[in-house]
Amino acid sequence: MTFDDLGLEPNILRAVREAGYETPTPIQIAAIPEALKGRDVLGIAQTGTGKTASFTLPMIQRLAKGRARARMPRTLVLCPTRELAAQVSENFEKYGKYYKLSMALLIGGVSFGDQDAKLTRGVDVLIATPGRLLDHFERGKLLLTGIEVMVVDEADRMLDMGFIPDIERIFKLTPMTRQTLFFSATMPPEIQRLTDAFLHDPARVEVARQATTAATITQKIVRVPSTDDRLKRMTLRKLMTLEGVRNGIVFCNRKSSVDIVAKSLQTHGFNARPIHGDLPQSYRTETIEKFRSGEVAFIIASDVAARGLDIPDVSHVFNYDAPFHPEDYVHRIGRTGRAGRSGTALTLLTPADDKYYRGILETIRRDAIEELDLGDFFAGALEEVRARGDREPRRDRERGRERGRREGGRDGRRGDRPREARAEARPERRDREPEKAATAAATAPRAPKPAPAADKPRQEPREKVKGFGADIPAFMAR
Repeated sequence: MTFDDLGLEPNILRAVREAGYETPTPIQIAAIPEALKGRDVLGIAQTGTGKTASFTLPMIQRLAKGRARARMPRTLVLCPTRELAAQVSENFEKYGKYYKLSMALLIGGVSFGDQDAKLTRGVDVLIATPGRLLDHFERGKLLLTGIEVMVVDEADRMLDMGFIPDIERIFKLTPMTRQTLFFSATMPPEIQRLTDAFLHDPARVEVARQATTAATITQKIVRVPSTDDRLKRMTLRKLMTLEGVRNGIVFCNRKSSVDIVAKSLQTHGFNARPIHGDLPQSYRTETIEKFRSGEVAFIIASDVAARGLDIPDVSHVFNYDAPFHPEDYVHRIGRTGRAGRSGTALTLLTPADDKYYRGILETIRRDAIEELDLGDFFAGALEEVRARGDREPRRDRERGRERGRREGGRDGRRGDRPREARAEARPERRDREPEKAATAAATAPRAPKPAPAADKPRQEPREKVKGFGADIPAFMAR
């Protein structure tokens, strides 16, 4: 089957061919005809199977007829992250270039004013994260009563990020007559409840068993004999120098780990950059663009930041931390082996990760993962870690003492530092001292006035002057 068989208009087919696509994926074959009929669609497919085109192509064809009105977008696409929202907007630009469609992207980290201006002019396609969308609605800058088609992308990730109450509220703000296209890689009970409540007789499109991994991905684990983070970082560097590693995404469970691993790799000469939710949006966008162009070889990422990233040619995925949830493992390794290409996923497992690994094995086929033997690497690595362990605490103490000297102490120990230096190191405490002193002065009991000294000259008595109604000094009366 080709795209010509799906019922799409010539200008859309032309844009698809120019984008380099000739054969639709299974989910596109199943979902696009149903969406063109106007039916609700419930799409269940693993990441990297072409879900985005499954809803962008029929939406473009529907939007070719009609016109947008001010503050009333015609279609709405909800995405869990800024990066995924930006990718969806790129797809609309790519496939809809022969149509005069207006579009607005509502994500955090971007000026409200620019977004308000686009909404005021009217947009055909509104792509947004739930939080920013509701911010505009509550400010009175947006109406959702004109929505014809609503898309929820990566719904299971919405659940993980706590967006389900926002999604329910947005559903209730849109017309009952809307068409809903709902996509998710997995169907946990909460997502099933949401689809039962807001989708009307949907066409269920499921192209793979839930929480399965693509056959194009080679999955391997590496058992790290210790939970020492230094040994894990050494192992990661070893894996990143294996033959065939062109580029890759390294996943960590925590933002702090993302920063530490990125800094370690940069120190050892790897072309790597971090990406997580606390970094500025401009930096995150720049990092992704440089990774796509090959200027950056490795991205170290949290699950939220990398969810739904559509970067076609990623050779390797490295799980520095074993994911807490099996579904996250499926999404992580789905960053490689996309669009028919082959890829490799390597997961580091410490003795503390056995319970997470058991959950992964219960979710996917057990024979899909093989163990990678690094030979005598760990024997030498453990010796190096032990040697470093003897030096690093001493070095840390020296750093602490040097920091203490800079702050005004003698050798960095708190007890030997002057009071002024300790106050300088804690400005918030120093700032409270005047306030405390003022409070104490106001509440303390007043001491009795001291008796006048015997040799002190007696003050001139005051005289009551007629007409003034008050005592004034006698010299003023004179």
